[in-house]
Amino acid sequence: MKRYKSRIRVIVTYAVLCSLIVSAVYAIAGIVLTAMDKTPLLVFFGQERDYGLMLLQCLLGLVVLFLPGLLERRCKVVIENFVYIFFVAFLYAAIILGEVHDFYYKVPHWDTLLHACSGVMLGAIGVSAIDILNNSKKVKLNLSAGFMALFSFFFAVALGAVWEIYEYSMDLFFGFNMQRYKMENGGQLLGQLALYDTMKDLIVDVLGAAAICTIGYIMIKQKNKKNLKLVPAAGLNSPQKLTAKVNKAQKAGVN
Repeated sequence: MKRYKSRIRVIVTYAVLCSLIVSAVYAIAGIVLTAMDKTPLLVFFGQERDYGLMLLQCLLGLVVLFLPGLLERRCKVVIENFVYIFFVAFLYAAIILGEVHDFYYKVPHWDTLLHACSGVMLGAIGVSAIDILNNSKKVKLNLSAGFMALFSFFFAVALGAVWEIYEYSMDLFFGFNMQRYKMENGGQLLGQLALYDTMKDLIVDVLGAAAICTIGYIMIKQKNKKNLKLVPAAGLNSPQKLTAKVNKAQKAGVN
């Protein structure tokens, strides 16, 4: 079963890798033909696209795709197959479906769904990372379940904020529309409407992170309770055995 999961992981990785490379080549061709004043390339449903943004997202996706493997080799950690597949599937949904196939405009609340998933994923990564450190023999930590959950929550929210800064920077310097402050017809939103997408994304990130960190807190508490119940009963120096040894020594001394 473990070998079967490993094959799925490899297949999923190469499938997304090929999709990102093909999409990047397509974006480059679109940029070149547009710069030559030729008829712009049309995507699957005949819509002109922002090829610069598409290329940027594909290149970023290629970098991020190799981060889990690099983390496993450098930090000697094991990423579960289902976690890795969820991560790669998220990349595919965000870049290939969202950017290349234009799901951000065609599918209602697609962006909101992805931000909810990212909040859950980042919160779960934070909980797992701090739990590994807490149980490591090399790192002397003894953190409470509440602190671990709180740290993981702020870890996820902070990365969500960093992503919004990234979107704002790309819109500011390259004229993209990652924060959806412009409508499809090119008209710009004003006031709170211009802030709606950014604030919605941050709120969804917070809710997703809060949900998974609450679940992580409960699981860690249950895990600690089980350990407290099992260790004294199985330990050589449990209170019951120590009491028995003391009574036996006292009897021996009287005799």
